[in-house]
Amino acid sequence: MVLIGFLIPQSLRAGFTGIGVGAAYQGLRPVIEFMTFNFSMQAIDHIINSAAKSNYMSAGQINVPIVFRGPNGAAAGVGAQHSQCYAAWFAHVPGLKVLAPYSSEDARGLLKAAIRDPDPVVFLENELLYGESFPVSDEVLDSSFALPIGKAKIEREGKDVTITAFSKMVGYALQAAEILSKEGISAEVINLRSIRPLDRAAINASVRKTNRLVTLEEGFPQHGVGAEICMSVVEESFEYLDAPIERIAGADVPMPYAANLERLAVPQIEDIVRAARRACYRALPMTATA
Repeated sequence: MVLIGFLIPQSLRAGFTGIGVGAAYQGLRPVIEFMTFNFSMQAIDHIINSAAKSNYMSAGQINVPIVFRGPNGAAAGVGAQHSQCYAAWFAHVPGLKVLAPYSSEDARGLLKAAIRDPDPVVFLENELLYGESFPVSDEVLDSSFALPIGKAKIEREGKDVTITAFSKMVGYALQAAEILSKEGISAEVINLRSIRPLDRAAINASVRKTNRLVTLEEGFPQHGVGAEICMSVVEESFEYLDAPIERIAGADVPMPYAANLERLAVPQIEDIVRAARRACYRALPMTATA
């Protein structure tokens, strides 16, 4: 395995990514680290046109076992060019696998699986989660521990509404579920873990149980991960829905720099609570204003 760091000028990012892809062609397992995934734009040709397509274009003769990892999503006070989610961007591309860990268990198990995988994997971390602590079991600490790619995790079971989320938004969904439980609404929270492949079976099974769905993501709403989940449920479980699907995403604008505007551009816990109430027909009544 080769680890190639990216604390380097932007002009060299494409070069190091190309070196990594070439090393993967020769049987090594490079891990390319971007200081932030926003900088992956400097190297996107190698990621999409070289890493993602080589196995298909070689009729399976070339494997590209490479991992692209680094911070993704909304950061804090770094402006529009350093604060956006690339989950939907890369999940759009055949040949790539896209993972987004939430907890320490996710990060350890999914990163080991990504390095062992024969295909290119985009590993989207969240720098705001780097400072958070999570409980880990003895199983997670075992040297052989790894998680399967393409399998979601039910973080909290419920019966009234399904909430899908990934990365940092899983924590927000869990906090919202706790608030909703005090109102008599039982929310099931799904930690997607894998964006491509997407665990459609787990999502649809949950919706068929709860009959309601709220999708949650930090990214832009148009053509987002939530939109894909909505389509999957409409195609496979439409007759089970008792309410319109609620979709929560970031604002459809570049990320503002000002802290007060930045907060408004990213989903908050209260947004999830309101959406779940609407899905369960328990929204607060409208009040007339002068």
